[in-house]
Amino acid sequence: MSESSQERYQRIDDVRVLRAVAHPVRNRILAELSAGGPMRAADIADQIDIPANQASFHLRQLAKYHLVEEAPELARDRRDRVWRTTSPSGWTLSLDKLEKEPGGASAVAVFRRQAGAEAHQLVEQAYYRHEDPAIHVMISDHALRLTKEESRQLGEELTELVEQWRQRTAGRDDGDRSTQRLLMLLQPYDAVRDEDGAP
Repeated sequence: MSESSQERYQRIDDVRVLRAVAHPVRNRILAELSAGGPMRAADIADQIDIPANQASFHLRQLAKYHLVEEAPELARDRRDRVWRTTSPSGWTLSLDKLEKEPGGASAVAVFRRQAGAEAHQLVEQAYYRHEDPAIHVMISDHALRLTKEESRQLGEELTELVEQWRQRTAGRDDGDRSTQRLLMLLQPYDAVRDEDGAP
């Protein structure tokens, strides 16, 4: 990523923080705050269909690891608590580095397993939902011949485009908006294998 892109993303380099973001409810709360901008616990609870006290608990846990913070300037009074993410564009992490930290191997294994299962579920949902007229689902699969550097550049350009859309729509509540999930994968093809698994 370019230097300006790197500055936008908060680096996760603590195994305890990785464990915090691996929790599915906390991960979803971070996604809602990133997509929608600052919110109250009650608004988050309504958005993701959990009790408000549960949303408050998870927000406090995320605050403990400096992933969210209060936005007192947006509060109506001293009792009102509005929360925002500390990194609106998201986070970056190096699983290889985290794996070498004390307790990192097991934390990374859990994170990989959960993230892989979630990605699999997203793809499966997309193939079942893509003909639903009430929603827009896009499935796109392309093959490109790229060098490693070109692959890096394409990834950066796609990330920049998504960031522009995030900034354009964060905090807007006009019309029929819902939080959308965009999953991007860019990687080389593996060798083609037959049914026995042989190349």
